[in-house]
Amino acid sequence: MKKNILVAPVVKWVGGKRQLLPEIEPIIPENISTYVEPFIGGAALLFHLQPQKAIINDYNSELMNVYNVIKESPDELIKVLEKHRVNNSEDYYYKTRVLDRMEGYETLSDIEKAARILYLNKTGYNGLFRVNQAGQFNVPYGKYKNPAIVNDVTIRAVSKYFNSANIKFLIGDYKQALKGLRKGSFVYFDPPYMPISSSSSFTGYTESGFGYDKQVELRDECIKLHSKGIKFLQSNSYSKEIIELYSDSEIFKIKVVKAKRNINSRADKRGEISEVLIYNYEK
Repeated sequence: MKKNILVAPVVKWVGGKRQLLPEIEPIIPENISTYVEPFIGGAALLFHLQPQKAIINDYNSELMNVYNVIKESPDELIKVLEKHRVNNSEDYYYKTRVLDRMEGYETLSDIEKAARILYLNKTGYNGLFRVNQAGQFNVPYGKYKNPAIVNDVTIRAVSKYFNSANIKFLIGDYKQALKGLRKGSFVYFDPPYMPISSSSSFTGYTESGFGYDKQVELRDECIKLHSKGIKFLQSNSYSKEIIELYSDSEIFKIKVVKAKRNINSRADKRGEISEVLIYNYEK
């Protein structure tokens, strides 16, 4: 099936893979039966490849609700986003942001919740999607002149793709997306990265965090996939810990790539940094 060039990420995402696609695409295997992405995030690679059979998952239930609503109710979502666009101001932003701390939040419809998250994502400071330990969105207002709050063309294109393909949506622990996979499946892992310094840790897109023990667990899951003959590719930070974890050259191949990072609360932390692509097959 021909790819639709209008299918693109609908959320700004820390560590989004859009600008790394030229590095990632040549490594993607051919003839994938099922594409699996257990940390879907902004979905840049999914939308670039547009596989006809896929399993996507994220621990962030608000994010997965956005994707479900885009699939099921794009026109209704666009209408609510239009209301946010008309009302956008700093005061309105904070009134909208605080809703998940108030009684009655659960009575909002899935469409209203999805529109709220997209509005906050497009107008919040530097495009961060961050929650605190209680799972509440906590990004300050971004003061943009003309934020793209109603991205109707992209929303409709993504909705059309979701409805034309066989995509299973999961919410929760990434390991559930790996259950029962068969040879021919391909897994792309884009986990919260191992921090390269104590000040750079960003695992705030879910309240659970993703520490070193989780990185070890993920490495072990990669070994299990390899033993079943399932190909995987992982993105992560170019850090001592990650290089050590994946030092078994019998299984893992490591490619260092340069990535530009424009989303960070500190300007001196933006710019070009090294990342790694880890995979278990010949290109």
